[in-house]
Amino acid sequence: MIRCIAIDDEPLALKQIAGYIKKTPFLELSGLCESASQAMELMENTIVDLMFVDVNMPDLNGLDFVKTLEDPPKIVFVTAYGEYALEGFRVDAVDYLLKPVGYPDFLKSANKVKSWFDARQLPPAEVRSNKDFLFIKSEYKILRINFDDIKYIEAMSEYVRIHLINSKPVMTQLSMKSIEEKLPEDRFMRVHRSFIINLSKISVIERNRIVFDGSVYIPVSDQYKSRFQAYIDKNFLA
Repeated sequence: MIRCIAIDDEPLALKQIAGYIKKTPFLELSGLCESASQAMELMENTIVDLMFVDVNMPDLNGLDFVKTLEDPPKIVFVTAYGEYALEGFRVDAVDYLLKPVGYPDFLKSANKVKSWFDARQLPPAEVRSNKDFLFIKSEYKILRINFDDIKYIEAMSEYVRIHLINSKPVMTQLSMKSIEEKLPEDRFMRVHRSFIINLSKISVIERNRIVFDGSVYIPVSDQYKSRFQAYIDKNFLA
């Protein structure tokens, strides 16, 4: 599933895009926002693969908002003004929809995004591990990843992204369950359906979120909160 949010200051337009997302089998609605500031707050705690963004919004328009994002998801701009199309593609938008948006045009854009994700699907991977490291088979290579080098692991649609200390993230087609089973329970913990963290790399916890590198906020969901709190209590110095 491709996780989506829609951003538009017009309630009727927002409701329409939400309906289209729910109607499309491979899309999942993760949130609705009436401003860029609402979207920024939502994205702190939500994994987003695709944004449908209105260009003309008060305070911060859609184009400027996308430019502020360090690692933006895929973007489809939605607006009543065609003159913004060229500027939209300059920020690597997948598509540009003109209001009023009909479902056929929406579905065409959604299929473009799906094709992009499908083209980047990696061949099935295997995981082998011992107490200090794991091997991941991916793209006909076998990669050794030391547990000490892992900060956290993130679910990304049909694959996972392993975030490392001093290297670029490693991506491979793998389920969270399969990699979780290979990780030592005393060193790693799942805190969200989309995140597994290395417990030794936690330095800051803020408002029920784990902060990495001062800018990455990983939420602790209700499903995993009690187990995580027990770990904190066990290691808490009053």
